[in-house]
Amino acid sequence: MQTQGTKIDFHGQNIYVGIDTHLKSWKVALYHDDIALKVFSQDPDPLLLLKHLRRHFPNANYKCAYEAGFSGFWLQKVLTREGINCIVVNPADVPTTDKEKRLKTDKRDCRKIARSLRNQELEAIYVPSDEGLEERQVVRFYRDMIKNRTKIKNKIKAFLNFYGIVYPEELKNPKRHWNHSFLGWLKSLKVKTEEGNWVMQSYIEEYEHSQDKVKEAIKQVQQLSQRDKYTSKVKLLRSIPGIGIVSAMAILTEIENIHRFKTLDKLCGYFGLIPNTDSSGVKEKTLGITNRGNTHLKAVIIEAAWMALRYDPALLLSYKGLKSKMEANKAIIRIAKKLVNRIRFVLKNEIEYQINNF
Repeated sequence: MQTQGTKIDFHGQNIYVGIDTHLKSWKVALYHDDIALKVFSQDPDPLLLLKHLRRHFPNANYKCAYEAGFSGFWLQKVLTREGINCIVVNPADVPTTDKEKRLKTDKRDCRKIARSLRNQELEAIYVPSDEGLEERQVVRFYRDMIKNRTKIKNKIKAFLNFYGIVYPEELKNPKRHWNHSFLGWLKSLKVKTEEGNWVMQSYIEEYEHSQDKVKEAIKQVQQLSQRDKYTSKVKLLRSIPGIGIVSAMAILTEIENIHRFKTLDKLCGYFGLIPNTDSSGVKEKTLGITNRGNTHLKAVIIEAAWMALRYDPALLLSYKGLKSKMEANKAIIRIAKKLVNRIRFVLKNEIEYQINNF
């Protein structure tokens, strides 16, 4: 029986690893220079992947990549701690052929990641610190609780409208809704059946629970804003009209480090405020803002832009001028870009914003 007498050693050679991550399994593609080696499935365990690479390609330089998504950054952090070069990439940045778009499979996805990594076509996105990731979850949780509370409010009002229940005269003004008197009236309401009353009271209990969670969450955000690493930066951002504690903390925790954005365009891109364009020959068409960027920050900055119009006369005049030329939702994007410019200025220069400076 013949045996292989030479010990396998891939020292100085590169093995490119493309990983398509899923909850229950990963699809992994391996490339060596211009050779597509193999594609295999494995359990979602980075140490299992590492064991496979070291067994079959000992002493090689392992270079891994996977797309940002539900799995976050933990895989990158584990592999990095093990000495493996691993990057996380924006899914939109992975070169994709028309065939791969039309015939999308996990096998093709992991192959194109490995192939693009080998061809040096991928750019790593920023990987936040563990502390930063957990702190941003506090602000995201608060915003989620606000959305939940709004949904429950809408369900209660839909219930009232469905049964034709009329608000008392003293509570018809929407500004008085959801205060103590309004809740007292809701609790006193009775419909024809026990089942209907149970539903109504359950909605009210759900609302009160959601209100308690909102209060807990905003308290956590406020406490976080008072930490040494955030206090001065929050003060800088709050000097900009339209930005409060929550929006300031959302910006700081999502960005983490303003100096990683070399230009205003890159920062606007991260906020999701860069337009899609379709250019062909002498024709160029703007198709609206891109789906790229941080969706949490996009919502925050647009809300802040609408709020800023109330407090900054210069922005209000600018908005009025823009609105005469375009739709309101497009005009507010321009205002949001102006806010991003102010955010960049105050954080990079550590100077509070003064109205009429821009």
